[in-house]
Amino acid sequence: ILTVNIGNTHITIAGYEHDSLQFSGRLHSSPSATVDEYAMNLLNLLSLYQVAPERIEGGILGSVVPALTGRVLGALQMLCSARFLTVGPGLKSGIKLRLDNPAQLGAELLCGAVAALAEGPGPLAVISQNRHLHHAVNAKQELVGGVILPGPQLSLSALVQRTAQLPQIDLSAPASSSILGKNTSACLQNGFVLGTAGLLDGLAERFQAELGPDIRFYATGNLPRTIREACRTPIEYREYLITDGLYRIWQRNRKGS
Repeated sequence: ILTVNIGNTHITIAGYEHDSLQFSGRLHSSPSATVDEYAMNLLNLLSLYQVAPERIEGGILGSVVPALTGRVLGALQMLCSARFLTVGPGLKSGIKLRLDNPAQLGAELLCGAVAALAEGPGPLAVISQNRHLHHAVNAKQELVGGVILPGPQLSLSALVQRTAQLPQIDLSAPASSSILGKNTSACLQNGFVLGTAGLLDGLAERFQAELGPDIRFYATGNLPRTIREACRTPIEYREYLITDGLYRIWQRNRKGS
């Protein structure tokens, strides 16, 4: 079973067999690529993991880039005859959406919540991808809202591009032992690692105040380990949270596939 998650920068393709993840790979999200180009890239990726297209029995696609959804689906249809479900209205997820406009909810957020709930009941919150997208599920297993803000990679890129003489830094490197950086790189490292951790801790306190002190926090995507470890709030990292959620939604809807 193939899961496809179309994001703004990458398309993540994963394969499941007998409820076990067999592989996961990524392609660039290219707004200019044609259906044929996506088909070739997908075929090459499947070949890399030694998966013949005829082995694909079904699949599910989630997308936050509507302009690419049709092209990727078209490419998949060129490779195999399996039916692909699309995350959206009409598919069962097991979660009630208590939002003003449920149609605005990104597929990756719903999938992350589905996979996190498989580990235990709410309340819980998911921190997703390069942007900080916190969406929370309450104790009634209802997705009740969240916050959106730029992630550290996006913020760092904008700062370096718009400010003269600031160097790029590696966010995977730990901050110094002192908050008082002695050079520009150390100041940036402290600011982005410790500053982001402080921001996440502050948001976590507000989530706890509204949803209860027992709320669990999950992270997926590229939130650096250094930032997660600098947080006072325990954060569980799950690399494949979105793809696992996609697969679980496929399981709930496979009778109609």
